[in-house]
Amino acid sequence: MKKKFILFGTAIALLLASCAGNPEGTRSDATDATEVGEAAGAEIPVDANASEVKWEGTKVTGSHYGTVDISSGKLFIDNDVLTGGEFAFDLSTIKSDDLEGEYKEKLEGHLKSDDFFDVENHPEATFVITNVTPEEENKLKVSGNLTIRGTSKNISFITDVTESNENKFDGIADFNIAREDWGVSYAGQADDLISKEINFKIHLVASK
Repeated sequence: MKKKFILFGTAIALLLASCAGNPEGTRSDATDATEVGEAAGAEIPVDANASEVKWEGTKVTGSHYGTVDISSGKLFIDNDVLTGGEFAFDLSTIKSDDLEGEYKEKLEGHLKSDDFFDVENHPEATFVITNVTPEEENKLKVSGNLTIRGTSKNISFITDVTESNENKFDGIADFNIAREDWGVSYAGQADDLISKEINFKIHLVASK
């Protein structure tokens, strides 16, 4: 009887896990971090106030979403094309936009804890561009080393470019990452499991 109960419990857990669908977005598969070369062109500082990073995570009973601030960064533009750059996320600013009051504070505190981003020991996440490949018109495939919790992995995603010259860059990317690749492995409660992917929507603006 005990064995049957354990098997039943395992089946229920697997069923709930399958119900925790990932947020919408194209998954960017992580590979080993790659060497960063020297970027050509003019250096443009990232405008942290004009830039925006949105995140979303889903679970069996719904989803949570919010923002995190970009603290610093720079891009390089050569002949009106992005060639390199880097920027940092200030993880102490991570916010929930779907909750209020004590529930909002509880979620934000949990996201900053060791269960998720361990902000006390790793206050920043960074992205350093390693390669840029033109795709169709006004689209770039951007590859770079994403570092979270001290772990660096290379990812690639499509960026829609609305402006790109030696004075300004404006682009938007929308992609998912598998959080466990960076050691963010908290599974959630047994009856409310969390999806394995996080969605990021990044609007990056750099200007002189």
